[in-house]
Amino acid sequence: METHINIQLFASLSNFTPVSAEKYPIAPGTTVGMLLDQLGVAENEAKLIFIDGKKGDLTSTLHGGERVGIFPPVGGG
Repeated sequence: METHINIQLFASLSNFTPVSAEKYPIAPGTTVGMLLDQLGVAENEAKLIFIDGKKGDLTSTLHGGERVGIFPPVGGG
């Protein structure tokens, strides 16, 4: 069974945003790490992960209906 999530990729990761970001299809049980792999984003490029406004990580499991926000490491000099 397929379900959907809403994905937001920020800053340098925005180039990886899929066309279907507002209703991205996933299989229930997909982890954030698996999602990044599907999108072609290296795991070390995802520094902050938020799921429905709460901090998540690469092992967080998605069931469908979530809003997922992913931020890259913050650079600075």
